[in-house]
Amino acid sequence: MSILSSKIYIDDLKFAVDNTDVLDSLSGKSIFITGGTGLIGSGVVDLLLMANSIKNLDIKILLASRDIPKAESRFLDFPDKEVLKNIAYIQYDATKTNTLNFKADYIIHAASNAHPKAFVEHPVDTMISNIDGIRELLEYSKDNHVKNVLYVSSSEVYGKKNSMDPFKESEYGYLDILNPRNAYASSKRASETLCASYYKQYGVKSCVVRPGHIYGPTATRNDSRVGSTFAYCVADGEDIVLKSEGKQLRSYCYTLDCATAILTVLSLGKPATAYNISNHNSIISIKQLAELYAKEGQVNLKFDLPTENEKSAFNPMDNSSLDGEKLENLGWRGLFDAKIGASHTVAVLKGAFL
Repeated sequence: MSILSSKIYIDDLKFAVDNTDVLDSLSGKSIFITGGTGLIGSGVVDLLLMANSIKNLDIKILLASRDIPKAESRFLDFPDKEVLKNIAYIQYDATKTNTLNFKADYIIHAASNAHPKAFVEHPVDTMISNIDGIRELLEYSKDNHVKNVLYVSSSEVYGKKNSMDPFKESEYGYLDILNPRNAYASSKRASETLCASYYKQYGVKSCVVRPGHIYGPTATRNDSRVGSTFAYCVADGEDIVLKSEGKQLRSYCYTLDCATAILTVLSLGKPATAYNISNHNSIISIKQLAELYAKEGQVNLKFDLPTENEKSAFNPMDNSSLDGEKLENLGWRGLFDAKIGASHTVAVLKGAFL
């Protein structure tokens, strides 16, 4: 059973479609999406499929993937089989040079080594694929008149700051550029600059989104991010083990809120501009998120000292909360607060494992 067989998740998709006005502006358009089977990208694809189903928008989805059979299986259980004809699968690998033979009105680049374990173990691959991946798509857009490229960056670009106030898009803190753990954050920073540079030099329009800490049932089991690890522990009936006091402040955002934010910026965002993705109703600590999951799953929350190897993968930011005012000024609003999001994540994943 997949999450697309879950009534709760399908109802969430319908609710998101009914409350996202910008979807109509994408009617009849084609969107090339990388990372379409990941935590963020798969939520975007699910939302577009539901928009086609409910509103008959005929949005064409060009889904890029290294493993096309795996990508096809991810969406096979969508309840309205008719809209699956709107997906075309394209062989693509962000770590390599690709032959891009497609025509798209928009590009969403969500492919990246986003798991802490992955970019700690493979910092070189993480850094090069982040920069080369977006460069290839910007170069393609320059020659093929793409309306807008949306680059999915990260809140990690902000680095550390002393206060606990949410980051505005123009605020940047300290980042140790000689720490290989920061290969992810440094290459995301460089990729954002590359987007702005292509607009300055070639007129290629692109927008940047900086998601906070995205969570939800679209996470895969091998996702080593804290929110995803918690969710799978609870779905398996296991206690949550927190490897710190959990005081770090984060902007948590349910995967479908992230998806609607991405499509809002894709449609309405200004070129060479960054937008935080942050639901102000979900700025909580890691411990608070763990408590929500534990309560929903009726498991215990335990604390354990991390090993040095585990510490090396930790996000060094005590505060990565984000100010979402700029995004909200485009008309976006979060639909799922942390309590609802955690509850639905646990319920969907438990059902998916039946």
